[in-house]
Amino acid sequence: MSLAHAPAPAAPPTDAMLPSRYRIRRTRQDTRDVFTLELEPLDGPMLVYRPGQFTMLDAFGIGEVPISISGDPTRPGPLEHTIRDVGSVTHALVAAPVGAVLGVRGPFGTTWDVTDGAGGDIVFVAGGLGLPPLRPALLQVVAERERYGRVVLLYGARTPEDILFGDDLRRWARDHGIVVEVTVDNGQHAWQGKVGYVTQLVPRAGFDPHATLALVCGPETMMRPAAQALVARGVPAHRVRLSMERNMKCGIGLCGHCQLRELFLCVDGPVLGYDRLAPLLATREL
Repeated sequence: MSLAHAPAPAAPPTDAMLPSRYRIRRTRQDTRDVFTLELEPLDGPMLVYRPGQFTMLDAFGIGEVPISISGDPTRPGPLEHTIRDVGSVTHALVAAPVGAVLGVRGPFGTTWDVTDGAGGDIVFVAGGLGLPPLRPALLQVVAERERYGRVVLLYGARTPEDILFGDDLRRWARDHGIVVEVTVDNGQHAWQGKVGYVTQLVPRAGFDPHATLALVCGPETMMRPAAQALVARGVPAHRVRLSMERNMKCGIGLCGHCQLRELFLCVDGPVLGYDRLAPLLATREL
């Protein structure tokens, strides 16, 4: 069954277990394997969400996957998801034509609660595809820029070609006084920027650690040392928040795929304080 000919429900869904129908308004290719889908609702009003939350995206007849929302929560407009083409469901989502219909459940999960940082500094640390889940929080800060002190974005990508949201990065730095530091793991001949891991930027970044809220998203192998570096700088562990998205599948804590000891990350997370996560992340293969 093609996405463009998905079955229509008899009535708008009233249960989080039932998907609402959304139509693809636009698909933008961001890198060689990352795409952003702009979706508009067919069954009612646009989904209301908070930065850090995710939805379950359903490619009808193929499968369903959890994807963080990457759009602007401060403006009406399309529901945005930035997706890497890595499997059968994600491939079906990014390959679907404009006008195709998807199922959307949610929003689910905990949030960045970025307003907790009002009056102080905010530090964002993103690795690879960790930038899209942070983007709604960044856009919220931009919309309320006067409420925050120094805002720093430390962003690491694999190569220059893998850098996401380049226009946003330039605009945030130019128009909103955000300190944007970008590094790549593998710089090529034309690249004149920083080369190295994003965690190496933390010790030299300019912020007041005792008045900072730090938000971190990326591979766990990057988030662990990033959180440790932030705490070493003096940021309290409970003021460091990580988005844990490992193995999420059902979105409601039933399947157990995302269990991290006593936590079910799709329900208790994905955003959690490092004070709670530190002992769990220190346990090998937990």
